[in-house]
Amino acid sequence: MSSSQNREMGLCFLVCIVSCSFIYVSSQSAVAGNDNSSVSEGTVFIDGKTSIGKIDEDFICATLDWWPPEKCDYGTCSWDQASLINLDLNNNILLNAIKAFSPLKIRLGGTLQDKVIYDTEDNKQPCVQFVKNTSQMFGFTQGCLPMYRWDELNAFFKKSGAEIIFGLNALAGRSIKSDGSAVGAWNYTNAESFISYTVKKNYSIYGWELGNELSGSGVGTRVAAAQYASDTISLYNTVKKIYSSIEPKPLVIAPGGFFDANWFKEFVDKTGNSVNAITHHIYNLGPGVDTHLIEKILDPSYLDGEADTFNSLQSTIKSSATSAVAWVGESGGAYNSGRNLVTNAFVFSFWYLDQLGMASAYDTKTYCRQSLIGGNYGLLNTTTFVPNPDYYSALLWHRLMGRNVLSTSFSGTKKIRAYTHCAKQSKGITLLLINLDNSTTAEVTVTFNSTWRLHQKHKPHRPHKLHKPHRSHKSHKSKVTRLPQRSTSRITREEYHLTAKDGDLHSQTMLLNGNILTVNSSGDIPSLEPLHVNSSKPIMVAPFSIVFVQMPYVLPACS
Repeated sequence: MSSSQNREMGLCFLVCIVSCSFIYVSSQSAVAGNDNSSVSEGTVFIDGKTSIGKIDEDFICATLDWWPPEKCDYGTCSWDQASLINLDLNNNILLNAIKAFSPLKIRLGGTLQDKVIYDTEDNKQPCVQFVKNTSQMFGFTQGCLPMYRWDELNAFFKKSGAEIIFGLNALAGRSIKSDGSAVGAWNYTNAESFISYTVKKNYSIYGWELGNELSGSGVGTRVAAAQYASDTISLYNTVKKIYSSIEPKPLVIAPGGFFDANWFKEFVDKTGNSVNAITHHIYNLGPGVDTHLIEKILDPSYLDGEADTFNSLQSTIKSSATSAVAWVGESGGAYNSGRNLVTNAFVFSFWYLDQLGMASAYDTKTYCRQSLIGGNYGLLNTTTFVPNPDYYSALLWHRLMGRNVLSTSFSGTKKIRAYTHCAKQSKGITLLLINLDNSTTAEVTVTFNSTWRLHQKHKPHRPHKLHKPHRSHKSHKSKVTRLPQRSTSRITREEYHLTAKDGDLHSQTMLLNGNILTVNSSGDIPSLEPLHVNSSKPIMVAPFSIVFVQMPYVLPACS
């Protein structure tokens, strides 16, 4: 392009190259690594021709559980007053933390949901709370949800703008056999009464989910796939009947358990289109008591292991006639309430963001983190409600990562994890880079496989509406072309560098571009401001850091 043409185009510089070419672009960050760290060069390869997955606009989801304060694991009691029954709904930080997402999906459920009765008109039993009893399944007696508490919760959810998924008791009416299996059909009388009450009160429910961890081998007990499919169809018909005059209807969601290929295949095939979302749970790091959690989190090959589950579920859904989509319905990484100063500390953002990136690449629509608050894996501190590092990681993802997922790979050190989406609120793309290395800064250049154009915004902070994705045909031949440096020298990109306070992976304080993230005395969530960096420089990813990079390159998959 001539210099006169360049002047005519003004701020919006258009580069047109045939779709079978690569474009090679370099970029750089103002936040470098430690002075002591070595530097390793690497290249991110982004295929911008077509998206490989599409997440929900409200992909980020977090859970609220039923565990009472007496829930303890390995001698540690980490739930305090964080259950659906006793959570302080007047806490300002809690309200602001949810409102910041506009909206946040919240899944209400967990192990004890299959022991909850709803104190509606049909209930003839006393409404008493869970009592610890080690001889009982899950270590507690039956519990109850009083309707006044359901009213309080819904008033709070309305105020916070949350989208609610409610996990129903799927063991009602069944008997437990000596082999540990639960047999008999689901008795949905109490659930039906509860759903009717909810509709009568005009409470908004995003989805009704059936059961918790009863698939495959189950946790505590199990239900056969054919029976579970039949029960899910019963839930679908119940929802259809009660919401007959209401649109949109809530989603019907199941089975909310650990992925078992044969069980899930039979379940998906037999539910047909009576289920909207297939939920599975992830605790791939093992028990919270494991002393090797950090080693697993920092091991790229260990992180890669979960791809098998995502791939298998995606294949199961694709090979079926179902219109259902995949969700991660609960994921806390380390089961039995996580581990203090690991699953609620900076280091866990490596695992969490990697999970979000990987799940998206396999077309997972929603990802529910265990928990919003409670246990040692809450996005918020269980007692103070102050956000843990993963809260800010989730919020940045929610604000920056758009719906369309782009195929991304990294050439260089194995310690860099890379994921790309079309940008959410502006034209361009958002690249997520995670550096699992403790001493090496990665100097990253970016390569695109597609035609693209450069988008320069007149006002750097002005949000843009999302555009529908456009799919282009794959090309067969490609070559690398270096973009003339003058085309990017005046263009800036936005960078968000996340690091641990004092470089301590166990820290519960996260820094954004070197500044501590914390709520103020009014409980307000801090603003998340980027660095503006010259696009002609490479991206510098410091040791043990995370970087979100918003780049003004408009690709076919995003235009």
